[in-house]
Formats: sequence, C-alpha cells, structure tokens
Amino acid sequence: MSSRQIHAVTGAFGYSGQYIARRLLERGQRVITLTDSPERANPFGGDVEAHRFHFEDPDALVESLRGVRALYNTYWVRFNHRSFRHADAVANTLALFTAAQRAGVERVVHVSITNPSEASPFEYFRGKARLERALRESGLSHAILRPAVLFGGSDILINNIAWLLRVLPVFGVFGDGRYRLQPIHVDDLARLAVEQGAERENVVVDAIGPETFRYRELVEMLGEAIGCRRPIFPVSAPVARAVAGIAGWWLQDVVITRDEIEGLMADLLCVQSPPAGTLRLSDWAREHANDLGRRYASELKRRRDRASAYA
Repeated sequence: MSSRQIHAVTGAFGYSGQYIARRLLERGQRVITLTDSPERANPFGGDVEAHRFHFEDPDALVESLRGVRALYNTYWVRFNHRSFRHADAVANTLALFTAAQRAGVERVVHVSITNPSEASPFEYFRGKARLERALRESGLSHAILRPAVLFGGSDILINNIAWLLRVLPVFGVFGDGRYRLQPIHVDDLARLAVEQGAERENVVVDAIGPETFRYRELVEMLGEAIGCRRPIFPVSAPVARAVAGIAGWWLQDVVITRDEIEGLMADLLCVQSPPAGTLRLSDWAREHANDLGRRYASELKRRRDRASAYA
C-alpha cells in the first residue's frame, strides 16, 4: 500500500473507531472521520479531520468520501430509542454505501455481528443482515467483520457486568446461563479491520476472541478477577427485563434490552469458526482488575453528551 492514502473511519472519536484510526495513523496513513459528534474532544489532535455525516444530503456525503481509498464502517445503534432507531441506522448505512460507490471508494470494511439473518426475530440481527446483503450487492470490494462482544477500553457490556458485581450482593443470570459468548478485544478487531482494509478479496470474518465462555462462567471469571465473587442464581427472561427496566430508570440508561437478552439466550454470540483475536479476556480482566467496573458506562449519556471524550 502506498503511503498517505486517505482512510475514512466512521466514529473515530468513539469506541471501536478510535482504535481503528489509531492503527491507521501508526501505519502513516491519512485518516478522516465521519461522525455525528464533530464537536467531541478529538483524541488525535489535528491528525484526524472530522466531517459530519450528511445522510440528509447525498451529494455532501459523497464529497466527504471523495479521494478515500478505504472506508471503515462502525456506525450503528444498539437499541431503539426516541432519538434513534435501528431502521434509521439501516437507512443511513445504505446511504453511506451508495455514497462510497459514487465517490469511488476502493474498499469497505464493515463491522457486523455474529449470526446475522434477515429471518431473525431480532431487529438488530435482521438489520445487520440487510446491510451485509446490500454491501455484497453493491459491487464494492469489501470485508465484513462479525464480532460477538467487544471488551477493552470503554466497552459497555463487560465493564457493566463487573460494575454490577461490585455494587450488588448477588448476581442474576438469564435462564440457566449456559449460552455462550466469544469476546474479542477491541484492538484485535481494529487490527483485523486495518489488515482487511489493505486487501481486495471479498471476505466475511467471524471476529471472535480465543476464549468461549458460558455466560455464567463469564460472570464467575469476572467476579474472581476483580475480587468480587457473588452468589449467582438464575432468573427468567421476564423477571430480568423487569429488573433491567428498574435499573435503567435509576441509571437513566438502557441497561439491556429484550432482544439482547433473548439473543444471548439463543446462543447468537457464538460461532464455530477459529478465533481471529489473540488477547484473552480472562488475562485482560486480571490485568485491569483495579479499574474494571469502577464506573458504570452509560450508552445514553454518551449519546447525549456530544462533546466529552470517551472515558
């Protein structure tokens, strides 16, 4: 790859996009970001130029991608809310793919999810599958990365499990807790993204880490790592949703959704592929035990506050 090609990362001031941008900069590439939060504190100083998403203006969106060699798309929403919806995220991403075609972008690296399906009962997985199909049909050279759960840095799920273990005397798991997860470190995902950005072949990569946990085992491991082992007991999905709703009201956040609970219990965060990441969550949790779960990570707070840097 020649030096100083332009690479565009959606959400480079956010979570996974920040790790992708950092790896590109380390390779000497020129990086721009497309973002809903151009006023957010820029962790890269003047090294990453910010452009606002122009989903409402297709021509402006094309111009923001003009001259870009590779686009790394992390844009998505975790759940439906009065301020954002999965359907809008799908429509906006389709507009982004169309703009990439018109702008002559050579390669798209798109972050999806394990086990997407347009027949899924869960809107999250249906939306991801719809976008994968659109990218395949676009004619753009592409790589689709399918992570299950991310950890490291300012992640939400793993951090907030640890936070709950710190603040509660007991911990409830949905059902029998035997459904599986394959967490990947966010920088392993970034490495895969940057590697695939330099390729041309159309590929789908199950971006999973080297460890497979039953959910109950994951909670037990985190509790032991941070020195907060708690009694663990099963709760039904309806009870779990009710408790999560009360917790969300208290924390002014959406702690977990019905689709997330049922998607977990349907074993959708586990695949049979070999691991693509190398960093083990169990090792990382022990190494970061003093900090892990010290503060609750709020999805809605991040979306309301468009100026502060991610913790």
